[in-house]
Amino acid sequence: MPSASTQHPTHASPSRPRPPLPNELLLLAESQWLFTEEELLLTPSILAGLSEAKERESRGKGVNFILQVGIMLKLPQITLATASVFLHRFFMRHSMVEDKAAGKPANHYYSVAATCLFLATKVEENCRKMKDLVVACVRVAQKNPGKVVDEQDKEYWRWRDTILHMEDILLEAVCFDLSLEPPYKTLFELLCFFGEENNKRLRNAAWAFVNDSCLTMLCLQFSSRAIAASALYAAARHCEVRFLDDVDGRPWWETLGVELRSIRRACNYMAGIYENTPLRNGGDGGSIYERTPEDGDEWMAKTRERREEREGSRGRERSEGLEDSFKREREVSLGASMTGSDGERKRRREEIDDIPWGGDVKEEREEKRIKVEPNGTMNGAEHSNGVEVKMEDTLDANGSEEGEVEP
Repeated sequence: MPSASTQHPTHASPSRPRPPLPNELLLLAESQWLFTEEELLLTPSILAGLSEAKERESRGKGVNFILQVGIMLKLPQITLATASVFLHRFFMRHSMVEDKAAGKPANHYYSVAATCLFLATKVEENCRKMKDLVVACVRVAQKNPGKVVDEQDKEYWRWRDTILHMEDILLEAVCFDLSLEPPYKTLFELLCFFGEENNKRLRNAAWAFVNDSCLTMLCLQFSSRAIAASALYAAARHCEVRFLDDVDGRPWWETLGVELRSIRRACNYMAGIYENTPLRNGGDGGSIYERTPEDGDEWMAKTRERREEREGSRGRERSEGLEDSFKREREVSLGASMTGSDGERKRRREEIDDIPWGGDVKEEREEKRIKVEPNGTMNGAEHSNGVEVKMEDTLDANGSEEGEVEP
């Protein structure tokens, strides 16, 4: 059964504020970390001899390490997303493999991931004790959630020293750009703006898009706001939800300040990732990652509802509803006129004649009521015998008006 949003396209409530645009300083700092697809093929790891697929896989393993440690420490999703952004930015300046010619050591993705999470807990003000963080890292790295780790263990001190040493290198690599705008907050504001925060299917699909994007380098190609809009676009297509244009006739993505081509590029990028890496637990409901022509017509966007369409559908529904109600009243009245005594049937026929179906109303029929004299002449006086005759506007076979007399 389709959801309520499928049958009734949504629109922004006038009482809800429009999601504000991000700070200009944040946009400027974020734009310095956006790269083209060609530049992503020239990372230090690839230049050192690592293949593109291997680097992408290693980045994904590093983010997965962050997620597992974060779940063990019960950290919020925004903190984990911030840590993943730090990891992707770090490997744009440092290599995963050793560069003997330059004398640079290799940076293992587990060590970098642990340091990024440690820094993210400070940035997002969700700090955890150093001991708890180190114990969780040891358990996840050794794939032993129940391992007993204390300060007497060598692994404990090795991980602790590594995190503290890598923190300074990480801060230098990210140029101390610690203020981030995760797409989760923007996505939730968009859902509230369009009145879809209670649409569980749409919300979960959009949330899953953002979660999966953390495993990829999407944050290095698109801004946080573009990723949130792409998540809403992909989820709306999957759930068959449309958003109404604003009062000026602009589509919803222009209202948010995002280009439709960027949204489609982001969706196609995620579709390409999942075509090569299918979901393990893919259900029968299909994937939310579907390819879309980047230069497709905006007027044909499935997630957009134009205002003229909304007004036209409302007018058709209103006229059809009035016609159905008139038909039902007519059928009920005709059915009732077939039963009862002669006096009741006559009264009901008169009531039926008063229904405005293109004929005369009751007042017009009263004006046509006349008196007939015995000699056949008609005037306004009463007949001497008191005979009153009612003239009906009927047509004979020749199309001329004919007076039908009832005693």
